[in-house]
Amino acid sequence: MRHFVFIALFVPALASAEIYRWTDAQGRVHFSEKPGGSGAEQVEVKPQVVERDDATREREQRTQQYFDARRDEKAQSETRASAARAERSKECQELRSNLESIQRDQRYFVIDKDGNKTYVEADEIDAARSRLSSRIAERCG
Repeated sequence: MRHFVFIALFVPALASAEIYRWTDAQGRVHFSEKPGGSGAEQVEVKPQVVERDDATREREQRTQQYFDARRDEKAQSETRASAARAERSKECQELRSNLESIQRDQRYFVIDKDGNKTYVEADEIDAARSRLSSRIAERCG
């Protein structure tokens, strides 16, 4: 695809270029974009059409598919990494909030799977503080 864009941009430039042919005093023939002397004549330049065989087209298609796949993999990887960072940030925020709650309040409770509050004893609160602090250091830096 990139080749087609390049060709589409390049061919009109070739078509609009003026090429002159002229012979110098020593009889040598020169070509240039500007007339070089008396007797310079404009030469019509036809762009060369390059035909690609099936193998070349197939190779280009495979190459393009490879690069497309790599681009898609990279985008998916970045999306997964972004989701993981957001999840880690949320987890850290919850851990810090829990630690703050334990340090602020004298009473601490946990809610079981049935939704019942169970109050935690003072020695268990110290252990919970320690666990939360180490978990924050481990997960949140």
